[in-house]
Amino acid sequence: MRLDGRRTSSHVDDRRRMGGGKKAGLGLGGLVVVALITWLLGGNPLSVLQYADLGGVLTEQGGNYEPTAEEEALAKFSSQILAGTEDVWTKEFQKMGLTYEPPRLVLFNGSVQSGCGGATASSGPFYCSADQSVYIDLSFFTQMKRQLGADGDFAYAYVIAHEVGHHVQYLLGILDDAHQQMSRVSEKESNRISVRLELQADFFAGIWAYHDNRMFGSLEEGDIEEGINVSSKIGDDYLQKQAQGYTVPDAFNHGTSAQRVRWLKKGLASGRIGDGDTFSPNYNDL
Repeated sequence: MRLDGRRTSSHVDDRRRMGGGKKAGLGLGGLVVVALITWLLGGNPLSVLQYADLGGVLTEQGGNYEPTAEEEALAKFSSQILAGTEDVWTKEFQKMGLTYEPPRLVLFNGSVQSGCGGATASSGPFYCSADQSVYIDLSFFTQMKRQLGADGDFAYAYVIAHEVGHHVQYLLGILDDAHQQMSRVSEKESNRISVRLELQADFFAGIWAYHDNRMFGSLEEGDIEEGINVSSKIGDDYLQKQAQGYTVPDAFNHGTSAQRVRWLKKGLASGRIGDGDTFSPNYNDL
């Protein structure tokens, strides 16, 4: 991506030197499953809390943590991507006669307390509507590369843009409505509503990339392929096969690889929020 000269956001809360710790509990197999399945670019804080209940809690420690040069570069990159989402969504909300209120991006190391409870690096990036913040441990991008073979600046930008997509859903009232519905239905139906939320957040990530490129000429050759690669490797079917060798469709709560690629590509091609209705179509047609 072309980001030279791009501004950074003023809505970054860097907590990397505030804590950390040693993770307790889960063995390697369980850790991989949790790291992959709870990640999924979810944005549902409940998945983070569920992991905390499994005992993956970090003990708070004092700060002799010093970020590497690579992490500092990722921190600047993340701040520039967040600024890009602010520029794009401010204009898109203005088109709807609305005011966009940007989320905070909280950078942490090891563990963090959010408005939705405690979380760890292994929980992956998430959005918390209680404090309207996106949380990420930057070491996650290294895990993406090593565990999923998903690498590249646009792949990383997609992670952030997806979580910001959940913030857009929150501001539009979509997220709260969906969570209320999820509390009244069966687990199977709740998972299906979650899938609709996640696919729309993928679409919104594509919307951001479409307009960011038109505004700044940010996309380079190979960027779209990076996004398609990562979205294909975070589908429920792909991750379940990797973790256990088979799939359980009723347990899908983020969408299949094909669905995630389809909705990201749709946002990239459309640029129109109105084309991102994932709630009206028949579930099998998503």
